[in-house]
Amino acid sequence: MLTVLAPEMGGCRILGQVWGGWRRGPGVRAAPTASSFGTEARHQQQRRGSSKRSGPLDDQPFSGLLRPENLSRQELVDVLRAAVVDQKGPLVTLNKPQGLPVTGKPGELTLLSVLPELSQSLGLGDRELQVVRASGKETSGLVLLSSCPQTASRLQKFFTHSQRARRPTVTYCAVTDGIPATSEGTIQAALKLEHIDGVNFVVPVKSPSRKDILEGVKRTLSYFRVVATGSGCALVQLQPLTGPG
Repeated sequence: MLTVLAPEMGGCRILGQVWGGWRRGPGVRAAPTASSFGTEARHQQQRRGSSKRSGPLDDQPFSGLLRPENLSRQELVDVLRAAVVDQKGPLVTLNKPQGLPVTGKPGELTLLSVLPELSQSLGLGDRELQVVRASGKETSGLVLLSSCPQTASRLQKFFTHSQRARRPTVTYCAVTDGIPATSEGTIQAALKLEHIDGVNFVVPVKSPSRKDILEGVKRTLSYFRVVATGSGCALVQLQPLTGPG
């Protein structure tokens, strides 16, 4: 999970993403403080770091980071099928791992390249899945797929219109190491891609110059709301207003 220090949140460090989902707008009712919340979050983080994994992701360099070149085509299909979190009607939602590109060059393993096999694996027959909404290669997150072209087209228009109107369509929940100074507000941050040890990471840029912006640094804006706190941690709802979400 990407670590970002956000001044607007009191310099809190994100321990891990809990959940991401599609939403039409901001707003979640604040939950009462739970004294055991932070302790349980830290225990989960420690267990995740020390647990042994089995399956096609064993040889990946970092937990949660996928290297498609280390997988066979069938192994990638198996990974994506295991990542499905919801299947209802023509819609399929899966949790795409970091490092998996949506598109790529001919012959490369990408999300798009294995959609025919994934569709068959999910019992959709000739109704091949297509991408409605997806995060980039450098990030993990929910991908929305549809086996109905008309449904896909309507949803894509909705997301495009909402993005132009700066209405949030995606909701994330994250656990922070530290409690934000304010219970809700906005986060403005400049981000860029940085190549570290053969892996692209999204990292914050302090006080970006005009040259930085021309070289690809992106200014971002997100809503945040503290949902629960405990043991020095906070559960925070995040809704991006910029970027693909």
